[in-house]
Amino acid sequence: MSELAWTVPAAHPAFAGHFPGRPILPGVVLLDQAIQLAAGVLSPGVSIQGLGNAKFFQPVAPGTRLVFRFPPATATAQAFEILDNDRLVASGSLSLSPRP
Repeated sequence: MSELAWTVPAAHPAFAGHFPGRPILPGVVLLDQAIQLAAGVLSPGVSIQGLGNAKFFQPVAPGTRLVFRFPPATATAQAFEILDNDRLVASGSLSLSPRP
């Protein structure tokens, strides 16, 4: 299993207006970060084709240190979990295919 950490920048542009007084990182930013990190742990010759599924469990605030866990991929999917300490923030899977 691969684990990679990312600290959410307090000045991330996604926080502007999302939400005033209690900034929360949009789920699409979590997914984008999961895709970027997963691309680095996949075997050569495999590419991400899309999002299989995703569930969001907890809000993420500015400055939060997240851990992205990637168990070994199957031939068609890469699962992921995103954690804040031991608290599950989000999970899902990415669809894979061989690179042409």
